Amino acid sequence: MTTIAERRSVKSPPPRRTVGFVTASSIVIANIIGTGIFTSLGFQLADIQSGFPLLMLWVIGGIAALCGALCYGELSAALPRSGGEYHFLSQIYHPALGFMAGFVSATVGFAAPIALAGMAFGTYFRGVFDFGSPVLLSFAIVWAVALFHLGNLRLGGVFQNLWTIVKLLLIGALITAGFIVEPKQGITFWPQAGDTMSIFSGAFAVALVYVMYSYSGWNASSYIIGEVKRPEKNVPRSLLAGTFIVIAAYVVLNAVFLATTPQQEMRGQIEVGLIAGKHIFGANGGRLVGAVICLGLVSTVSSMTWIGPRVTMSMGEDHWLLRLLGRKNKHGVPTNAIVLQLLIVNLLLLTQSFADVVRYTQFSLLICSLLAVIGVIVLRFTHPKITRPYRVWVYPLPPIVFSVITIWMMIYLLRSHAVESLAGVATALLGLLLYFCAAKRPSRSG
Repeated sequence: MTTIAERRSVKSPPPRRTVGFVTASSIVIANIIGTGIFTSLGFQLADIQSGFPLLMLWVIGGIAALCGALCYGELSAALPRSGGEYHFLSQIYHPALGFMAGFVSATVGFAAPIALAGMAFGTYFRGVFDFGSPVLLSFAIVWAVALFHLGNLRLGGVFQNLWTIVKLLLIGALITAGFIVEPKQGITFWPQAGDTMSIFSGAFAVALVYVMYSYSGWNASSYIIGEVKRPEKNVPRSLLAGTFIVIAAYVVLNAVFLATTPQQEMRGQIEVGLIAGKHIFGANGGRLVGAVICLGLVSTVSSMTWIGPRVTMSMGEDHWLLRLLGRKNKHGVPTNAIVLQLLIVNLLLLTQSFADVVRYTQFSLLICSLLAVIGVIVLRFTHPKITRPYRVWVYPLPPIVFSVITIWMMIYLLRSHAVESLAGVATALLGLLLYFCAAKRPSRSG
């Protein structure tokens, strides 16, 4: 199968493989555990109050993420090159769809979550230390992390591993304390009358969108496969290991929130972690949990800042219109792509609201991930003999499960939040338009 790498418009040396299994897994975990777990429950409680459906949201979301991880594992091993959906869709369907996915990732997939994490960091930091402007703090953290990653890759790996370990230890402490604290709320997590109807309702599907935002990042290490050691083994393993760890943490942590904190206090609120922390740790609990979240959000901003520019860099290597973004410094860092992403993040920090960005981001990303997962089936039909060091377990169940859940969410999201959903579609269409504009002029580089 002819690869895009064989007809690049910008020649560059092969990337150095410096990322091992532990670092790749930490990238997945750090990408997933971010803003969503500390904000999503408030949105879910607006329409769902029963304990069983609330936990099933996280179980079903985890199953979808796991199925997606299995599919991306096969795609990453069969089509080994950095770029994520940009590379996959280009190979499986057409370079135009790949460019569209890359454009969505560059403008929405990474920049928006960085901005959301920056907003949350500013709010929580202000709540913990009671000084500083949340807006200025959000700018400060995204700039500081970006400047760090403009350095070399090995330092980036150490930084990523350190903050991921800190984050997991702090979340573990929060869960442990939650099981100890008294009194508990009068809620049961066993199925009750009407729970089945609730799970199949439109409200559940829309609430699942926020859960999938919390799980976004399960495909993280596939974006930097060109820098992963032994990618045919380490990428699938890191995707699975990272996703399994997060599923367990999410389900248990939400059960703790619901068991310790009155629903009416969390309903419709973004700062769920702070509210629950007061009930778990007492009067100063909000400050403690705020500190936990601040540390975790640093890791989220870091991992997104690391991975996102690799997608843009791959696009720059393939298309003359974006050739400046394909350049790297002597350490192999895509400096121009990092700077571009930072500029987009700054614009989002100034112009977007938290809830709107979540819905807008998820709809456009669901389009790309759906095409990629369906691509596992397409690729098996169109290129059955291609080398596949890793194959999806119990195929074709994972791609089917992921596709059904995703389409279900997209239908109800489009019906209930048409403006944000159509804005996501418009972003994807703009990417297609730019591709055909770039295709009108051939590359002049050697």
